[in-house]
Amino acid sequence: MSVRRTESRRTLAGQVFAVQLVVLAAVIGIGTALAVLQTRTAHDDATRDRVTDIAVTLAQAPSTLTAVRGADPVSALQPVTESIRERTGVDFVVVMAPDRTRYTHTDPSRIGKPFSGTIDRALAGETFTEIYTGTLGPSIRAVTPVRDAGGAVVALVSAGVTREHIGDQVRGQLPTILAVAATGLVLATLGALLLRRRLLRQTHGLALAELRGMYEHHDAVLHSVHEGLLVFDKAGERADVVNDQARKLLDLPAQGPVLRGDLPISLQRLGADVVRDEMHVTPDRVLVVNQDLVEHDGRRMGTVLTLRDHTELGDVLGELDSVRGFAESLRAQAHEAANRLHAVVTMVELGRAREAVAFATAELELSQALIDRLTGAVAEPAVVALLLGKVEQAAENGVELTVTGDTLLDSTDPLSAHEMVTLLGNLIDNALDAVGHDEDSWVEVTVRRDEPQEPGEPTELLVRVADSGPGMSEEVFTRATERGYSTKTDHHGLGLALVRRLVARHGGELRAQREPESGVIVRFSR
Repeated sequence: MSVRRTESRRTLAGQVFAVQLVVLAAVIGIGTALAVLQTRTAHDDATRDRVTDIAVTLAQAPSTLTAVRGADPVSALQPVTESIRERTGVDFVVVMAPDRTRYTHTDPSRIGKPFSGTIDRALAGETFTEIYTGTLGPSIRAVTPVRDAGGAVVALVSAGVTREHIGDQVRGQLPTILAVAATGLVLATLGALLLRRRLLRQTHGLALAELRGMYEHHDAVLHSVHEGLLVFDKAGERADVVNDQARKLLDLPAQGPVLRGDLPISLQRLGADVVRDEMHVTPDRVLVVNQDLVEHDGRRMGTVLTLRDHTELGDVLGELDSVRGFAESLRAQAHEAANRLHAVVTMVELGRAREAVAFATAELELSQALIDRLTGAVAEPAVVALLLGKVEQAAENGVELTVTGDTLLDSTDPLSAHEMVTLLGNLIDNALDAVGHDEDSWVEVTVRRDEPQEPGEPTELLVRVADSGPGMSEEVFTRATERGYSTKTDHHGLGLALVRRLVARHGGELRAQREPESGVIVRFSR
């Protein structure tokens, strides 16, 4: 199927790549922002813990209580707090009186001035942290009380780190975060490019509109085509595509998956072989089957199986075989009659008139005796004609065909006359093919319809064709009745399949035997 392409079009792979790239960039950008925010939050939490530990440690040190009770708290505490500040990396450590008067500060000029910030909770005996804008700018600070032996609050300690300092720490990690984000974006872009390449290969560079058009045409063709179509996967076990006609011809469910095991047995045995115009007979239909391998760029993709309904043609071919048998019989009779007449005329010319009459009379008596016996035993003229023709045809091929003495057919019921001719003709032809032209070859035919002996017993129609051939095993016979023939050769093989279909239609029994002689037996009971 050709697809119309437009100059300005974007392939499915290109559109997927563009959308994927935008989404990836957005995701990575949002992720980077969240990573920065999380880093900032983590630093804030870590800073709160750190300044709390410093303030509490200093407040609980005995030297701090001694210093605030001494005569000069500033001189005693300022060197200590500055040393702690420098070692711990905080921005300020302030010791103050309960009235906010600073004993220590990073900026000595602010010592003795009131502390800016919240202290009420600390005066109540609680240690807490807050974000407050003080003399050094916004900071995260901890405030904790200094207690005497009686538990009274005699001073307060505050330690803090400015937000600017925390921001510097976060900014120091930004290059790493951005590098990771950039690496992720590059890897994501490479992945998107690989996906684009794969999509280009699998969609053959088609745009969405073209793919949609192909699907719509594909779906329309599958539903409108009058041939059954099944496309199997590489393993040949599961059908990826099954159209409506295939489901109808094979009597498959209208919906659901189709496996090779769901098909008739003869189609199951096809495997992955190439098949050309093979005739297959199902219980309801005669199908012409073709199967081909599907390949792309030298790679096997699966198999495609097509089915054509030749049910009516199969029935016609069956009847045609019967008519051909009649024609062959008439030809054989004409040929034999010509030979006999030539012999009689020659004998007369030689002056052997009495011998000529005896010869002609003997041949006539034999032929008439067979005709009289068959017309007396078989009520259907078409069946009589068929049997007489097959006797002559067999004789011409050097095969002795006999109709057994217990043959008795007052009616072909449940078969029609045409069906009986098709059934009997195909069985006899199959037997003649089986015996070939071997010496002492023979075929024996029995057709009998038995009426019930007691009320309630069924009427039975028996057709039995035995021969001197080797017979068929159960497996070979089953295959012969399931599979048809190739129209590229001849019609052999269709006969038994049509017989099986006819027998199944009327609920009869079909079986082969090899002992005491080979043959095929058909029974109908009703």
